[in-house]
Amino acid sequence: QVQLVESGGGLVQPGESLRLSCAASGSDFGSYVMAWYRHAPGKQREFVAHILSGGFTNYADTVKGRFTISRDNAKNTVYLQMNSLKPEDTAVYYCNARLIGTMRQYWGQGTQVTVSS
Repeated sequence: QVQLVESGGGLVQPGESLRLSCAASGSDFGSYVMAWYRHAPGKQREFVAHILSGGFTNYADTVKGRFTISRDNAKNTVYLQMNSLKPEDTAVYYCNARLIGTMRQYWGQGTQVTVSS
């Protein structure tokens, strides 16, 4: 069992930055693909980025070049650095952990990000 706790959300103006954190409990953090998803009002939840234990990353086209995902395996934590934020980035951001080679996955409770002037 893995528990995920996100933090770092808030209200910012367009063009500003935020860094989200997701702390994972349990062991074998390196055995999980860590990802961020987001869910905006009236839309389906969408993939934002993921990172493998070795550091390989993948991003949605909508955030490529603006967001950076990283992980610290020693701290069992994954981060999402969000730069040049836009109003359309407004959403609840969820941390996801998926055990490599399986469909077993866990979700955090979400953290609200609001981009507005």
